[in-house]
Amino acid sequence: MLETQERFVTSGRLRLWTERAGHPDQPAVLLIMGSAAQGISCPDPLIARLVERGVQVIRFDHRDTGRSSVVDFDAHPYAIADLAADCLAVLDGYGLPAAHVAGMSMGGMIAQWLAVHEPARIRSLTVLTSSPMGYDPRPAWARAQGGEPPAPDDLSPPSPAFLAHLAAGMPPGVESDVALFRVFNGPVRPFDEPAARAMLELALSRATDPAAAAHHDLAGQTFAPDRLAPLSSITAPTTIVHGDQDPIFPLGHGEALAAAIPGSRLHVVPGMGHTFFSPGLPEEIADLIRL
Repeated sequence: MLETQERFVTSGRLRLWTERAGHPDQPAVLLIMGSAAQGISCPDPLIARLVERGVQVIRFDHRDTGRSSVVDFDAHPYAIADLAADCLAVLDGYGLPAAHVAGMSMGGMIAQWLAVHEPARIRSLTVLTSSPMGYDPRPAWARAQGGEPPAPDDLSPPSPAFLAHLAAGMPPGVESDVALFRVFNGPVRPFDEPAARAMLELALSRATDPAAAAHHDLAGQTFAPDRLAPLSSITAPTTIVHGDQDPIFPLGHGEALAAAIPGSRLHVVPGMGHTFFSPGLPEEIADLIRL
């Protein structure tokens, strides 16, 4: 069984739940999860495999998720830069001047922000199932939902299966989340529903305010100049990991990232969607994270 130690760290007025696996003398990997996702959404087998590779692994709950502080978003709105500052606070809380950083989906955009604006803190960068941090997908999504042809600068919109799930309007709760993760998984690889359900039930039980995670959507819709900085300035060794069945950010998003970041490697994972809940996939992804 994976041995871990929990700790709360501070980021300004906020308290962030964190957890470390592995020996503190080893190089560190900071895992940054996606929009509305708690740290526990990263499967334990992925973390265990990374520890086997000789690193310590730190995961954490973003603000407004899990056991971390809940924010009054109307009074104190935040953006990707603020979520990136939380990541730096986690590193500071563990006394780490730098770490290997792996970010998934929105976490991948936060990781890009860090690599652009705080390069000294990034030993290597792995961007998983994500999109360029300055790209606004909303116009392309709207065109796809309205049956319009794509614009010349559009990256591929989400899959019809994902758009249909949104249109179905299932009530919030574990069953809706399991259905969403089934769509996230994609149609090719088997979906480990028991593992996903167990994680989602645990996430609901430990969330201080489950509704607060919706603030991440608002944060993601803010495109300040810091987020529009060119990815060509990234100097950290970078790997882009993307599935060819991603229903949220189809493969073109990963290809766009690889084209924008000098010297980056693109690793396309056959059959992978937008989550890691398929048998054997967590270990496969752990082996692709750049160290």
